[in-house]
Amino acid sequence: MNNNTIYKDSPLGKIPNDWSKSELGKLLETLPAPYKLSTNEYLIKGKYPIVDQGKKQIVAYTNNDDAIINNLPALIFGDHTKEIKLIKFPFAVGGDGVKILNSKEIEIEYLKFLLEKSIKRLPDLGYSRYFVELKNKIEIYPKRNEQKVIANLISTWDNAICNVKELIEQFELRNKWLKQALLTGKKKIKGFENEKWSKKSLKDILIPVRNSLIPEENVMYQQIGIRSHTKGIFYKEKVIGATLGDKRVFWIEPNCFIVNIVFAWEHAIAKTTENEIGMIASHRFPMFKPKESVLDLDYLLYYFKSPRGKSLLELASPGGAGRNKTLGQSEFMKLQIPVPSLEEQIAIAQVLQMADKEIYLLRNKQDMLKEQKEGLMQVLLTGKKRLKTN
Repeated sequence: MNNNTIYKDSPLGKIPNDWSKSELGKLLETLPAPYKLSTNEYLIKGKYPIVDQGKKQIVAYTNNDDAIINNLPALIFGDHTKEIKLIKFPFAVGGDGVKILNSKEIEIEYLKFLLEKSIKRLPDLGYSRYFVELKNKIEIYPKRNEQKVIANLISTWDNAICNVKELIEQFELRNKWLKQALLTGKKKIKGFENEKWSKKSLKDILIPVRNSLIPEENVMYQQIGIRSHTKGIFYKEKVIGATLGDKRVFWIEPNCFIVNIVFAWEHAIAKTTENEIGMIASHRFPMFKPKESVLDLDYLLYYFKSPRGKSLLELASPGGAGRNKTLGQSEFMKLQIPVPSLEEQIAIAQVLQMADKEIYLLRNKQDMLKEQKEGLMQVLLTGKKRLKTN
């Protein structure tokens, strides 16, 4: 780092004396998408990749030479998203509302990070607003040789973040296959190859738990909720007992399978823990405790997190969409699931927990790298820290 810098005053505060400032709109060169692809020009394989402006990734291929962006490298930016992607290979654009950006004054990689920094300061806006707001932002920038050095350093973190993201995606695919294989018995854990499975109805392996209470008017109670898509339990604001009225409520018991009957079809299921002791839930959140020596709670939760488990929850939730698709508890208890021995259930759950932990650790690493990148951008793109250029 080189900190022997002379600073000057500007509307943006003190900036390096040898840096320039400008509205981003005056620095950007907007390249028109040369051709709008029709559906039949999207191919599984082809000469050129098609980059989707929303997903910012390759979604298909085309052989149409007229659709290719030749002013390379370029940035692809959607008006309704804060994501910006640098592309260094010939490509076509899929979707509408996209801007293809370049600059004659700023190195393309440095421009990407400059735009990222600027757009993060914008509030969440509606469609077709981000680019308009971004053009009017005033930013500062050094000479090209320093731009290259700064961009190269930040790119090191950017590449690391992309690598971890790819690993997460690979592990997620592996975990999806692993869960499907283990929970159907298509893949057996070593030591259980010859174990036979049976199908049992939930009424034979689960015990309903209903520890009701009559709320006291002047006592504060904390209720729980369950997020859809297996996102787990969340805690609501505490309420005074008088506000609960005649609402039927129950104490939360730890180590239970719990479901939101209104959104069971949307995978609103979870496992209660010691953390929820002393909290309450309404009758819409029935709890079930696995029978000892018969069923492992983690195995049960993994099974109902699977596509097959979700389809069973939907089957027991007749009716139309939304609140009309309420889980019938009697129908739920009639559902049948495959039940290996308790020992094999525990082994399956442990393997899946280890696989999930790997993804959890990778996500933590990704978050750490993103935080480090943000710190670098904050000091390098503002000139607070300088890098040697020779």
